[in-house]
Amino acid sequence: MGVSLLSVAGVCGCCGPLRPRYKRLVDNIFPEDPKDGLSKSDMEKLTFYAVSAPEKLDRIGAYLAERLSRDVVRHRYGNVVIAMEALDQLLMACHSQSIKPFVESFLHMVAKLLESREPDLQVLGTNSFVKFANIEEDTPSYHRRYDFFVSQFSAMCHSTHEDPETRTRIRVAGIKGLQGVVRKTVNDELQAIIWEPQHMDKLIPSMLFNMQDSEDLDRAGLPGTPSGAGQDGEENPAALAESCFRELLGRAAYGNMNNACPSSDVHTDQHAQHSHHVIQQVLNHLDTHKRTTPRVRAGIVQVLLETVAIAAKGSVGPTVLEVFNTLLKHLRMSVDFELGESSRRNSSTSVSSGRGKESEERIVQNAIIQTIGFFGGNLPDYQRAEVMMFIMGKVPVYGTPCHTLDTGSSGEHQGTKRIQTMLLSSLIMVTSGFKSKSMAAALPPPFLDPLFSISLMEDSELRQLVLEILHNIIDRHDNRAKLRGIRIIPNVAALKIKREKISKQDVAFMKKHGQQLYRHIYLGCKEEDNVHKNFELLFTTLAVLTIELANEEVVIDLIRLAVALQDMVLANEENMPMFIRCGIMALVAAYLNFLSQMIANPPFCQHVSKVIELRNMDAPYLLPEHIFRDKCPLPDSLDKEDRLLYFQTSNMAECLAGPGYNAERLSIPYVPQVTDEDRLTRRKSFVDTVSLQIDIMANSLPDKVSVPRSRMLKHQLVKCVYTTGLEEQEREKRRLVIEKFQKAPFEEIAAHCESKANMLHDRLAQIFELTIRPPPSPSGVVSISAGHTQHQSVPVYEMKFPDLCVY
Repeated sequence: MGVSLLSVAGVCGCCGPLRPRYKRLVDNIFPEDPKDGLSKSDMEKLTFYAVSAPEKLDRIGAYLAERLSRDVVRHRYGNVVIAMEALDQLLMACHSQSIKPFVESFLHMVAKLLESREPDLQVLGTNSFVKFANIEEDTPSYHRRYDFFVSQFSAMCHSTHEDPETRTRIRVAGIKGLQGVVRKTVNDELQAIIWEPQHMDKLIPSMLFNMQDSEDLDRAGLPGTPSGAGQDGEENPAALAESCFRELLGRAAYGNMNNACPSSDVHTDQHAQHSHHVIQQVLNHLDTHKRTTPRVRAGIVQVLLETVAIAAKGSVGPTVLEVFNTLLKHLRMSVDFELGESSRRNSSTSVSSGRGKESEERIVQNAIIQTIGFFGGNLPDYQRAEVMMFIMGKVPVYGTPCHTLDTGSSGEHQGTKRIQTMLLSSLIMVTSGFKSKSMAAALPPPFLDPLFSISLMEDSELRQLVLEILHNIIDRHDNRAKLRGIRIIPNVAALKIKREKISKQDVAFMKKHGQQLYRHIYLGCKEEDNVHKNFELLFTTLAVLTIELANEEVVIDLIRLAVALQDMVLANEENMPMFIRCGIMALVAAYLNFLSQMIANPPFCQHVSKVIELRNMDAPYLLPEHIFRDKCPLPDSLDKEDRLLYFQTSNMAECLAGPGYNAERLSIPYVPQVTDEDRLTRRKSFVDTVSLQIDIMANSLPDKVSVPRSRMLKHQLVKCVYTTGLEEQEREKRRLVIEKFQKAPFEEIAAHCESKANMLHDRLAQIFELTIRPPPSPSGVVSISAGHTQHQSVPVYEMKFPDLCVY
């Protein structure tokens, strides 16, 4: 007939006389109406009990903490004030060994109040902590830490509450709390951790932040000395902060000053606005001396470089763009000065002095680029992205209304290229170390489109700069150094490449912009002025794309791209130089070797290794180790019939058959998307224009003049027709088209249809340009010669009117 523990617990919870005595004493100090305040007689009983039975102190503290936490959640702030008052009196009355567990409960309750968003509770908790800090404990504490209180009081010192009076109360409470932490810890050898940099970087800036507001000192009548003894001074943040700061440094030992001084310097750099004024003055000084010697301007820019190192971390808003705008303006002026000196040098006999002036301008330009790169590299990522957009907006690009390239004189063209090179070089420095969680944020269309337009220009150096910028942005795990140099890597696993699973945001980015990336890689490979470095950077681009952005679908697209490059070389419809053809073949081999090992597909690796092995024996000029060697012998032609020397789509499809990869898509040939950039750049096909002119001229000739149709169709068939017209090949072509529309992704089908529409639009524009001529007018005929517009007037009597207009 025993009684269950559950029933006993229920009886104890319901019957007051069965509750422990310390709980009944604690409950009695809380009146029915909190407005009546702490019951003094009951508080005296609780204090007497705690002093008589010190072993119960920890239980009293835990129970008070439990009640206080419950009252804070229920917004019973009257009971919260009573609980803290009781705790304060218990702390002042008890000085035994058992007080240490009670202190832990007390500090836990103070932390609860400081974490609340109610200013009154924060001030209440701070006042209790200050009273605790003034108590001298008999024995030191070995395990107590004040990290939370340092952080919380420092945050209160920087309060931005909308009400000025409340803001001042919170800041004053924060300063008093830090002062309490200092008094509690600086003389305790066990709390020497308070002097470590992570705490000093919060304590000292919080005090200096309040000290720098001198207006409060003036209103309180406190000129400079800490008159914090009076009531007005104690409630003044500036005076109280200065008093606390003096107390901290006065208690510091000689070795601890090394930690206090750097924290003061950091605060001065972050909060004092003098650094921005200095930068502004240096920029104004540079504007004033914009026509002085290059050495003087380079010196001013060097001073600016040293100055922005102070303010780069704390620069916000217009100050950043103003710095970049001024520097870019002077960069353009320096290039103009250099070109002016170059033209004058060509027309004069003084060659040595002109070259000296030109080299000095290069010093100015390099100093500006270093300053732009250093300043941009030290900005936060969100500001760096804005700076990248700002600089890209200044780069002259084909087809943009504000920055159309100069095509007049060779000097203007040279100057534009020089500006492009300089700005892209500065972009390389700004993007160095840039880490973005999503590619869509790092490469938005307003930045990506002009960057790709530059990659289509007939200048290998500009294309190299564009690829390096892409590497800086895409390579988020710093794998480029391991991929340096185009080569057949025998063991990719030994490189220890860092990679993560591709995110959903990056998958969406590749679905939207993948075709654009593939297209520019495809077109960049067949440029006739490509050199060894271009192929190295193209290989790195493909490898970085595979590491950072390739899922199963992207892997198939990249293989199709590699196969399309190989087929383009074998077809050779554009009569590319043999070095470019062999370089593309070597690029494809190096990349497929890398890709096959990255996806860890043994049959795929075996097929690639077999082709590379045969090339080593029979066609070494198709491998990067040979073709990019100095004085490598080039073949007269490539043997298309020797299929073993080339990567076969059917073999790779068999290797990738199975779960994960849609190998059937490999049978769909990759066709680069045609966009408006082909019309805006110099990529207008000369063959298309000539064939179109021949066709129109043939239709306008008299019947007696016969032009062979084979000659007229030849140029059109080179670009548009890929079959011989036989019935079997036509059927195969139709089958491939149907299969493409059934299996290809929607984005690729849309890009293909858009390219057809763009091609039709381009052909119609060419026809209208060749056939339609404006009618003559008496005001004049506009003619264009050598890039200049000329007006020639036509007399009325020489004009020919249609018959219907003459009467």
